[in-house]
Amino acid sequence: MKKILFVAAAMLLMMGANAQNTFKGTIKYKVESTGEVAMKIPEEQSIVEVKVLNDQAKMDNIIQRGNVVTTCQDFSQYIMALSMNDITLESYEGDGKFLLKNEYTQSEIDSLTIPVNEGYYFEYKEGATKEIAGRTGKQAILHVFDAEGTDHPIEFWYDPTIGPAHNFLFNGIAGMPLTFSQQLGEGREMTFTAIEVKEGKVKDVDLLLPAGFKAVSQEEFAAFMQELQDAISLLRGE
Repeated sequence: MKKILFVAAAMLLMMGANAQNTFKGTIKYKVESTGEVAMKIPEEQSIVEVKVLNDQAKMDNIIQRGNVVTTCQDFSQYIMALSMNDITLESYEGDGKFLLKNEYTQSEIDSLTIPVNEGYYFEYKEGATKEIAGRTGKQAILHVFDAEGTDHPIEFWYDPTIGPAHNFLFNGIAGMPLTFSQQLGEGREMTFTAIEVKEGKVKDVDLLLPAGFKAVSQEEFAAFMQELQDAISLLRGE
């Protein structure tokens, strides 16, 4: 199954058939270090903003339209650094700006609520609610399994009336998360909490991705990344 993890991302299935959400607006999250080991979060990364227009959602350089997620990956600074040191990639010519698309099938969507002991799945809780940023959040548990099959559950409070029915910016949550935490290992944890949900003033133009990025397949991107890592190792003298 294709995954997108939130930073961002680290990402649920809507129960039953639902009409398309018609919310348009902006959700702002406060990002805090909440683990046993404190982390310094740069000021410019302490607020995360997501723009929503019906079933579309955009966060930084990643956007979801329906069940299609498009991500911009910019490695132009690495390409420039290699070029300044007379190192070129053997099988790639370009500026290192990639456009990647993932289209999630109905089968993949359906699998999001099937209990497993590998990967992840969502468990939706009935009845529990919490008020966050003026919205009524519902509870869900994201069950995440490590290589040994150990479950590391993550609590989500989400609003199913905002955004895509299956929000793959946040692993497929049913709508928009209002708060959740992400374990980063070694006692480190980040918590994202909605501090403002503002309706209106979002148009199609607000959800455009930057220009100048070239669409490539996942296989082409993986090959580039391997060659880039080898070139960086060469630059470091490894």
